[in-house]
Amino acid sequence: RMAVTCTAEHHRLLGSGFLQRLSDTAGGTFVGVGLFFLSIYILFTNEGRAVQTASSLNEGLAQVVSLDTFASLDPQNDNSLVHLSAPLRPSKPLHDPNYRVAVEAVKLKRQVEMYQWVEYQESKDYEENGSTKTETTYTYNTEWKAELINSRNFDREIGHQNPSAMAVESVTVVAPQVQVGPFTLSNGLVEQINNFRTLSLKDLTASDSDPFLTIRDDYFYHTQQPQRPEVGDVRVRFSFAGLSGETVSIVAKQSGEQLLPFKTKSGDVLEILYLEELSAEEVFAREQQHNSMKTWGLRAAGWALMFLAIQLTMRIIYTLVGWVPLLRDLVSVGLKIFALCVSASLSLLTIAAGWFFNRPLMAIALGALALLPVLLARARLPAKKHL
Repeated sequence: RMAVTCTAEHHRLLGSGFLQRLSDTAGGTFVGVGLFFLSIYILFTNEGRAVQTASSLNEGLAQVVSLDTFASLDPQNDNSLVHLSAPLRPSKPLHDPNYRVAVEAVKLKRQVEMYQWVEYQESKDYEENGSTKTETTYTYNTEWKAELINSRNFDREIGHQNPSAMAVESVTVVAPQVQVGPFTLSNGLVEQINNFRTLSLKDLTASDSDPFLTIRDDYFYHTQQPQRPEVGDVRVRFSFAGLSGETVSIVAKQSGEQLLPFKTKSGDVLEILYLEELSAEEVFAREQQHNSMKTWGLRAAGWALMFLAIQLTMRIIYTLVGWVPLLRDLVSVGLKIFALCVSASLSLLTIAAGWFFNRPLMAIALGALALLPVLLARARLPAKKHL
């Protein structure tokens, strides 16, 4: 076993000639082409998804039936979209017999961490004798990690070896049945209960669980010296979600004594749960806000992918002039400006195409905005002189 708080580092130097760089750039060009088509797919489908989701939410708000917190089961609402705010009631307490912890909640998570070696690397390129060289610095630290780190993939495994498995596995236990009011929640609704909080161990002692365990800062340590862990030591923390009695707000389909997904005419499924008391109007307003944020997030992601794709595709030009420092820097700046302008225009055109069948006027306006740089560039060209 290795001692605690160890740090080590070493350097590796690699060189690459012009042909090698050209070969790498050609590979990047193919990746760029793939990313380009992926960005178009994301941008185009995102607009249709946004319109469909907004339409489904408007449809749901127009027909949702709000139930009283303590209302009894009403067969007249069967197969209708209903809204309910009421306390959670898991069918039975959850417990972990190995550590003798129990809690009345919807979920109980056991998260295991092991003290392991972690490799970090930092690379920098520099020019020497007409060729590009890469110097990589590898640093090794010991840290608590939830995932198993394979030290065989390290650049230098000797002296930084991790165990091949954890002595204890992470697991999440879910209550077999969860009720809200007179209804049983569907699996889809239960999956949305993820407000995990750390389970306090201040009322437990090591003798309550296992004499070989040590309790410190809400962790079970499989070592007698938690302040000085060694590689291979394990610690366990518990957290819970959906405490019994917590109020949730739900929008779903009433089907007998169950709350199930509701299929809208627009094609979406409504199965919504919030971990607070909200009216039906507030629930749908939150969902509309989330839809807007997701739409703009995917637009930004699509544009960023297109920008990266164009840069990768055009990088072969930078490689060809890389042996002239001044020209290389000018080309680098020019390619970035070119990629920025083209990606912005093509992104707007793709978004406009996505809107064409839903809001044609909006699509035309976006298309005109996308073509504006081209029209301005043509207007600045000098007129041809006729003899």
